[in-house]
Amino acid sequence: MKIEQVELRRLHVPLKAPFETSFGRFTFRDCILVGVSSEGETGYAESVAMPTPYYNEEMTDTVIYLLKHFLIPQLVGQHIDKPEQTAELFASVRRNYMAISALEGAVWDLLCKAQGISLSAALGGTRSEIDVGVSIGIESSVDHVLRNVTRFLEEGYKKIKVKIKPGFDIELIDAIRTRFGADVPLMADANSAYTLEHIPLLKQLDQYGLMMIEQPLAHDDIVDHATLQRELSTPICLDESIHSVEDARKAIELGSCRIINLKIGRVGGLTHTKNIHDLCARHGIPVWCGGMFEMGVGRAHNIAIASMPNFTIPGDTSTSKRHFEEDIVEPAVDFSKPGTLAVPTKPGIGYDLNRKAVEKYTVSKEIFKP
Repeated sequence: MKIEQVELRRLHVPLKAPFETSFGRFTFRDCILVGVSSEGETGYAESVAMPTPYYNEEMTDTVIYLLKHFLIPQLVGQHIDKPEQTAELFASVRRNYMAISALEGAVWDLLCKAQGISLSAALGGTRSEIDVGVSIGIESSVDHVLRNVTRFLEEGYKKIKVKIKPGFDIELIDAIRTRFGADVPLMADANSAYTLEHIPLLKQLDQYGLMMIEQPLAHDDIVDHATLQRELSTPICLDESIHSVEDARKAIELGSCRIINLKIGRVGGLTHTKNIHDLCARHGIPVWCGGMFEMGVGRAHNIAIASMPNFTIPGDTSTSKRHFEEDIVEPAVDFSKPGTLAVPTKPGIGYDLNRKAVEKYTVSKEIFKP
């Protein structure tokens, strides 16, 4: 297929409530929606970059710049028959994985629609439904978090992830275990808030039977995490440290983690996500799909990738209503049964655009042709 047009939209979508992590507080979703068109069909994806460069070096403005001045000019007019060709096309671009992922994901959706197959099937997905968990941000008090845990357990979520940071950690985890017991699937996400000096504190978490501690140390580290993992019985999960197959291979060989969180945007697209999934499967390292406040298009991509066989831990792809009053897809992403999302079987991502909502939240739009 010849890529005839690329459309970029920037959307500002308010969150139902502020969400805070150790690297920032967010009140709206700053989203880039990408549409890639050919022969009357359009594939969609979205960038997961944030408006600030605190999760990683990318942010919404830099993604737009890369797309406009480097990536889209390389893609428009090209004949693409396999989505993997897109990853090959951008192989010379250093990093900027969220920008690459947004464009590559739209090509995957486009080609799947043209071939009449679901994105899940194209990726090798084996599940008709996936279990999902929920991520709870840092709140003003432990009691506030406990109220959120109560609500999300009642809604049926299969895993509870709570954000922690020094001073908001042991007391929080202890309170959750005391209130809800040892059977609740519970994990802690540190977003790089700790150092090796915190080993005595982090070892205290071993007593709580956590599924994992996610990214406790520096965002670019795999060496110190290996030191920490040897001190802990709780599995370490790496997130921000893993950007490529090579990162994953080195982390596995060093013993830096026992679990890996895969985010499509962080590793440069669906092709690379699939390759890391396959590597981890060969080494017996389970993976799960993290969330980045995606709107419905991004959530649809997450659902498809999480249907692959080594995604054995519930991910963070919550329902649309978790963060938004209105989503940009229809139907909105919702449970097929408590804590479970159905994997679409329609061609491509399996959701239609809610065009009224897209127009409502669009703050800028550009169209690119050969």
